[in-house]
Amino acid sequence: MSKFKRYARKVWHFFWHEDSVASWIVNLVVAFVVIKYALYPVLGLLFGTSFPIVAVISESMEHGLSNNLICGQQFEEMKESFDNYWDLCGYWYEGKGITKEQFESFPFQNGFNKGDVIILWRASPQNLDVGDILVFQADRPQPIIHRVVKSVQDNEKVYYQTKGDHNRDSIQQPLEEHQISEERILGKGVIRIPYLGWVKILFVDALSLVGIKIVS
Repeated sequence: MSKFKRYARKVWHFFWHEDSVASWIVNLVVAFVVIKYALYPVLGLLFGTSFPIVAVISESMEHGLSNNLICGQQFEEMKESFDNYWDLCGYWYEGKGITKEQFESFPFQNGFNKGDVIILWRASPQNLDVGDILVFQADRPQPIIHRVVKSVQDNEKVYYQTKGDHNRDSIQQPLEEHQISEERILGKGVIRIPYLGWVKILFVDALSLVGIKIVS
């Protein structure tokens, strides 16, 4: 028994206290296994979606400049604020009948950033409104996470149109972002966990290994 205790202490020290490459690798492997086979499925059951956590890898929902661009317009610099964002991008929403006051009441009214993690909830016509953040499957490897700007009922089906806050317009590829059916919807964004520096962005590939979907 004492031999077992000595062995257990060595394993404990290696796992929690040893500062070595091997120890770090083992910790990462164990963390991935726990998240993929325990935490992730439990969250999926609780939140009613098979994708309870997603990581954002594009700038399409940011309210600041990216490569000196925002909403298709080019600038050398821009002071990031909601008023400045609306002055540059609000015309598009107003053309869709969405006022500045309405937009300010939307969830994530200031958008979110590349590298953020978004917690999802089950999405259905009963809990989806214009302004909500929607994650849906598109004709590309990664799902898209954008804002609902329109919903249309056709017979008994509801279709949604979305747009990235940072983008000039909805994605134009055939019906990709203009007619999103319920079958393509993965979830509704409800909680944002901001990234902690660019380390989280570099960690996105590792997140995908444990089942956390990457979205753009």
